[in-house]
Amino acid sequence: MQLTGIHHLTAISAKPRENLAFYSGLLGMRLVKKTVNQDDVSAYHLFYADGKANPGTDLTFFDFPIAPERRGSNSISRTGLRVAGERSLVYWRDRLRHAGGPTGDVTEVDGRLTLPFEDGEGQRLVLVDDGGIGPASPWDGSAVPAEHQIRGLGPIVLNVQDLVRTEQVLVGAMNMRRARDYAAPDADARIHVFAMGEGGLAAELHVIQDKDLPIAQQGAGGVHHVAFRTPDEAQYHAWARRLNELGMRNSGEINRFYFRSLYFREPNGILFEIATDGPGFATDEPMESLGEKLALPPFLEPRRAEIEAGLKPLG
Repeated sequence: MQLTGIHHLTAISAKPRENLAFYSGLLGMRLVKKTVNQDDVSAYHLFYADGKANPGTDLTFFDFPIAPERRGSNSISRTGLRVAGERSLVYWRDRLRHAGGPTGDVTEVDGRLTLPFEDGEGQRLVLVDDGGIGPASPWDGSAVPAEHQIRGLGPIVLNVQDLVRTEQVLVGAMNMRRARDYAAPDADARIHVFAMGEGGLAAELHVIQDKDLPIAQQGAGGVHHVAFRTPDEAQYHAWARRLNELGMRNSGEINRFYFRSLYFREPNGILFEIATDGPGFATDEPMESLGEKLALPPFLEPRRAEIEAGLKPLG
């Protein structure tokens, strides 16, 4: 039983209009689902992905009007977005700097060319050259040329105070493997790489131990949780049984309509999710018009008028 990679990552934004302009406009990602947080319907849940809304390409945001994140340990500290080749990184460096946001230099990290940057709320991101390996699904409506578009997620960087306890869960419970270590580019620390499934950038967690950092406080510009892929419902049910057999507190099985979810926290408090690849975002909308209207799962549809009245227009 193996997780196959990163499914999605969910972050927090206090400025949904600016968020849409940045991720769909500047980054050229497709808004594939405009819905609400199913546990708090006063908040949008926005899903950005590739042209076909493939699992493993979803960067999602809860619209929470809260204070900015206080950075620190026991948190997801940077989100990797994969692109194909050095030419793409140069394109992105110029595009991001012209837009005026914090943007670093193209540098080699862990044997890959990378470009760190932030959005307008301080969300920490990094573009990583994946060599163009594997399929890609560009979005025809993107302002970014197809060859430079973001191909998917990964790797994801975590900061923890106790690496040993996190490793026990990643390896002992989640069947990941310790792949390699490398020097952190901007700190006197080692980054420990854990891989799942067949490995590769779309299936890696990069974990930094820092016992001296204060514990992060979640907020706007920070990450809420990261989700991992399981291919079908049979394995999803097996993961739920496994967590229970190991005595790990979890949410139990939750049907999110577009996928099935299972939530739990690793020992340093970071929220993890295991999610199924399907049914997918085209379950209730045609693929060609994903994200154009507010989509609600069937159990929320009777409350549509109430929910729409409580949401601010995105533009």
